[in-house]
Amino acid sequence: MKKHGLTIAGNWKMNHAPVETRKFFESLTSLVEKENPAQRKQIREQIASKRLQLSVFPPAVSFEAGQEGTRNLDKVEALHLQIGSQNTHWEKAGAFTGEVSGPILKELGIAHSLVGHSERRQFYGETNETAKKRADSLLDQGFSVIFCVGETRAEREAGDTQDVIAKQLREGLPAPRGNLIVAYEPVWAIGTGLNATAEQAEEVHQYIRGVLPKDTPILYGGSVNDANVASLLACPNVDGVLVGGASLKPESYWKLVLAASKLLLV
Repeated sequence: MKKHGLTIAGNWKMNHAPVETRKFFESLTSLVEKENPAQRKQIREQIASKRLQLSVFPPAVSFEAGQEGTRNLDKVEALHLQIGSQNTHWEKAGAFTGEVSGPILKELGIAHSLVGHSERRQFYGETNETAKKRADSLLDQGFSVIFCVGETRAEREAGDTQDVIAKQLREGLPAPRGNLIVAYEPVWAIGTGLNATAEQAEEVHQYIRGVLPKDTPILYGGSVNDANVASLLACPNVDGVLVGGASLKPESYWKLVLAASKLLLV
């Protein structure tokens, strides 16, 4: 049985404006209502016990629509799904054009954030040092943080995967404390249709597990879909998935949830 339970987190990136977000949750709610009653009851109980945790990270303009959708889902089926931010500044306020702060998110009722995603590192100058500042600040403010690490294809082919991840963790990871989650996302697998095999994912997760406190959940991300999610989640050191494209459609997102729920019974 999974020690940390399982997490299904959807990173929507620059997709789903408010209208699309509302449609997503309307469709998801409809799918849940049509599900087998016993299955629905099982998932409700797993969520209530925090053995199963569900979240999506929409664009900031869709926070309100996402929260509206999750409230309706919760009201209809008592399936609590959390809304999070894809990126958050380390300062609480100031002259930081285009950024969003912890206090702003808290006022909106949001207490979850991604930190250090590879696309932030690749396109927006995120470094191990700035990722650490974000994570430290957010954890101090009581946020739940998903801290992302991962190697490029060139680094993997050079046999440097563990060295790269060790550096990212050593320089970027804050002192582990409550509500910290690490997500291993091989850069070569993000949005490429390629994904690490279950064996590759487990190998890296096992390495990360040896570096972190034993109670730190570790997610896998990188071209996860309903066809490969069960084999990934079955790995002993994989505690959930951070999903991109497959989280954009309610049908595929719900299939990921069903796969996780089933594995929690094993």
